[in-house]
Formats: sequence, structure tokens, C-alpha cells
Amino acid sequence: MGVYTTEIASDKIASDNPIHQRLLKAYYLAEEYVQGDLLEIGCGEGRGIALLKDKCHSYTAIDKIEEVLDTLRKRYSDVTFIQDNIPPLHKVGDGQFDIVISFQVIEHIKKDRLFLEEIHRVLKPGGKALLTTPNIKKTLTRNPWHIREYTAGQLTQLAKEVFTKVEMKGVSGNEKVMEYYEMNKKSVQKITRFDVFNLQYKLPAPLLRIPYDLLNRLNRNKLKDSNNSLVDDIHHTDYLLVDNADEALDLFCILEKGLN
Repeated sequence: MGVYTTEIASDKIASDNPIHQRLLKAYYLAEEYVQGDLLEIGCGEGRGIALLKDKCHSYTAIDKIEEVLDTLRKRYSDVTFIQDNIPPLHKVGDGQFDIVISFQVIEHIKKDRLFLEEIHRVLKPGGKALLTTPNIKKTLTRNPWHIREYTAGQLTQLAKEVFTKVEMKGVSGNEKVMEYYEMNKKSVQKITRFDVFNLQYKLPAPLLRIPYDLLNRLNRNKLKDSNNSLVDDIHHTDYLLVDNADEALDLFCILEKGLN
């Protein structure tokens, strides 16, 4: 996955703001769990590092894109950055971390159970992991960058095969966020109505990535043009942690490793 596809929302592109703020929310929700030694899997462009790094004893971040990590190393000399294609977590030993965070990553992982097993392995006994991923019930179209997406029940069931305790919550939004969601939904429907043969679900994902990115960028720009103030005004505080994960935009999963 390229760094500058629409799959990685930028804090520098105005039309990406609602998505950037939605992704940023996970880091604010993580604050109360952060302690000791922290590992972030799939740090991307380091969206939440500044927020969390001073709240833990050590911060280690893994990503597969060396170019991005080189940039982050210059900004955060007190953070350890590791380039790796995962899973498994080749460069991380057993029981090293008190907390693992991995936001909007598991949907990209072919071996998702191995991914969870590796998170379990690198956690200390009693350690916790926080995951976010899109709720497939709220997905508007096929995302060709994703291997799969989950319902709350599916991810809960998978996680319970690995972790002692699994708590499933969700990230939803207030009226402002849901207005944007409904605008986006109508706009996407106008585009996908031309897909009379349902090719988005039939064609191999690599063939869809370029048209998906082009249409996604076009759509985000169109939404900004049609309601500039709404797109600009959405803030991470407009996204809300909810107990009913089925109705959320993203799943927010809290995993705990047993003491034994």
C-alpha cells in the first residue's frame, strides 16, 4: 500500500479532515490505557505518537514503509522505530510490552489469527491490546486495500480464541459526523449505481485500487466543496466511544492477556 493513497488519510489535505479526525480519536481513547512499555503496530505517519509517547515508559513503533519511518526518526529521537512486514513480529521478543495498540491494521492482514497470536505473545502477563477496524455494517463500498472487514461478533469470536478477556466497543459520531456520513453515503451510491454487474465485489482487488483511489479522492473533494464548513469543522471530539459496536463506524476492541 502506497503512503499517499486515500487509504491513509492525511492531516495536510483539507478534504481528508473527517477521516483524519476519526482515526485520531482512537489515540485519545487509548490515553487511559497507556502505561509502561508501549508497542504500536502499523504506526503509519505517526498520527498519535506525540499524544502518547510521554504517557508511557517507552514507545516502540512498527511499520513496513521505511521511508515513513526515516521521517519519523528525525522527529522522535526518543521513540524506537522498527521496519518489518508482519505477522509474525519477527523483531519483537516474548512478553515485552504492557500495552499494544494497532489502529486500522487488522483488516489489511491475511493471517489475522496469527496477527492476534503475535500480539498476545509480545504482551506481558496482564497486558492489554487496543485494536480498531472498520465496522463492515457501516462500510459504503468495497475497499480493495482491505483483505476483509468484520462485524463486531466476528472480531469478538476471533479474538476470544486467543485472548483471555475481550471487550468490544465502537467509535461512532455525533450529529455532525453522521451528517457527513449520510452525505458520503448518498455520494457513493451515485457512483456505484453504474456498477450494474457488481464488479467491485467480483474483480481482483489490485485492479480496483487505482480507480478506487481516484474516485475516493474525487468524492472527498466533492463533499468538501458541497459543505466546506462541515468538513472543516469535524473534530476528534465529535467522535464518540459507544457500547453498541454494531451501530458504530469503527470497532474498538480491548483485549487482555491472562496472568498465567
